[in-house]
Amino acid sequence: MIKAREIQQERFKTIEGLHSNAQMGGREVQEICQISDAGRNLLKRAMEKLNLSARAYDKILKVSRTIADLAQSEEIKVEHLAEAIHYRSFDRQNWASQG
Repeated sequence: MIKAREIQQERFKTIEGLHSNAQMGGREVQEICQISDAGRNLLKRAMEKLNLSARAYDKILKVSRTIADLAQSEEIKVEHLAEAIHYRSFDRQNWASQG
């Protein structure tokens, strides 16, 4: 976990006020959270199936980037996206069951 934080500090060292993936805005997400065509297809299917917003899309990418950092992977792989989508769907299920 410490290594992932170090990776993020290095990534954002030239951007004032930005220290972690969670703080990224839309522009940074587009620039930093590049995914493969397979990843894009997976995320698109999840967005449709779970009826997620564009904001949720960015959140999934941020979480995926963090998962990749924890795995010390320079790129966001399909398995990182799948894990982030799983967390998001699990979160939605828990939220819906409380209503």
